Amino acid sequence: MTNSFFDIDERILKLAAEAQKECCEQFSEIEANAEYNGQKVLKAFIDNKVSESCLKGTTGYGYGDIGRDTLDRVFAQALGAEDAVVRHTFVNGTHALSTALFGVLRTGDTMLSVTGRPYDTMEEIIGLRGEAGKGSLKDFGINYLQADLVDDKYPDYDKISELAQKAKIAYIQRSRGYSLRPSFDIETISKIITAARNGNPDIIVLVDNCYGEFVESTEPTAVGADLIIGSLIKNPGGGIAPTGGYIAGWADLVEKCADRLTCIGMGKEVGCSLDVNRELYLGFFSAPQTVAAALKTSVFACRLFEKLGFKTLPESHERRTDIIASVLLENEQNLVAFCQGIQKGSPVDSYAVPEAWDMPGYDSKVIMAAGAFTMGASIELSADAPIREPFAVWLQGGITYPSGKTGVMLAAQEMLNKGLINI
Repeated sequence: MTNSFFDIDERILKLAAEAQKECCEQFSEIEANAEYNGQKVLKAFIDNKVSESCLKGTTGYGYGDIGRDTLDRVFAQALGAEDAVVRHTFVNGTHALSTALFGVLRTGDTMLSVTGRPYDTMEEIIGLRGEAGKGSLKDFGINYLQADLVDDKYPDYDKISELAQKAKIAYIQRSRGYSLRPSFDIETISKIITAARNGNPDIIVLVDNCYGEFVESTEPTAVGADLIIGSLIKNPGGGIAPTGGYIAGWADLVEKCADRLTCIGMGKEVGCSLDVNRELYLGFFSAPQTVAAALKTSVFACRLFEKLGFKTLPESHERRTDIIASVLLENEQNLVAFCQGIQKGSPVDSYAVPEAWDMPGYDSKVIMAAGAFTMGASIELSADAPIREPFAVWLQGGITYPSGKTGVMLAAQEMLNKGLINI
């Protein structure tokens, strides 16, 4: 069908049609996985007797909030956990991760990052950078060890086993962050956990699950993770949750995290849900299909830009374990044009022109294209990157495949308009 709504060059349209056709096998696998996960979520809703009253909110202390408490059980079942705490009061995934770390670790304990250096926003929480005395883990006498990746890509299983002997927590970052290493699938996470427990059978395994929920048929809890943590404005919010995060895992550990989130002795029993329950339920119910749309957008984007001569990570034919794709755009001009093109394909703020700025929590200027219904929602089509070598852009989201595909084509068109690519 001829595109009559956007001024996209016929050469790009032709390449896009070829790219989409070449992605059929990957699309079929993504859709089958979405059906499986969709049924799993539906079963959790049914088993936990979600009712209309669950969709209503509470105020004040939130004692006896049936919607909040039932949602915890729905998340726990669908994510393969014993318990969960799902709250709109988590401001982002980093907040949920910080809450879990401070909830479980005590003075004198050691945190071991088994997947190399954590994501930028975790560095000040741990105490790897930033001012002393602001309340980092380091300030509270919590030690930090790191098992670097082999060739900056693969887990060092022997080093993980060695260092785990000294640690209380093994911290796994599933997604790549602003690096070019592979994201880790459930099979690899299982091997990491085995290596950590070979060194310390009692080690607590905590997984930053951001961007990974429902990408595969199981979550890290299925292979031995004790806690998994994520953001509701990424995968599990389905593009509908307006804010929030979750911590899921063993009940005793979840309770420690809840005590940190609220206060000791009250934990999960307090915290009103206000008027967000309906959005959190509906978002989680929609999440498997929304994740599928994001994955299809990711695969298509990689194939199109491979055909334009750029390297992508993962490559278009590779199996996904999160919704993020990196396109190595080679220079700042390409990077900026790509992000500006993505913004032009956004349903909200399409007229805005992204520029790099000093974003809180990052040590480089960052450019972000994110014309989203929920500000910063990575499950919606967005593209962002630090302005530094190797000038890779990190693309994620797409709550519908048709809109995601269009945004990607407009990114290519913007680069073509500026004379940055040849077709």
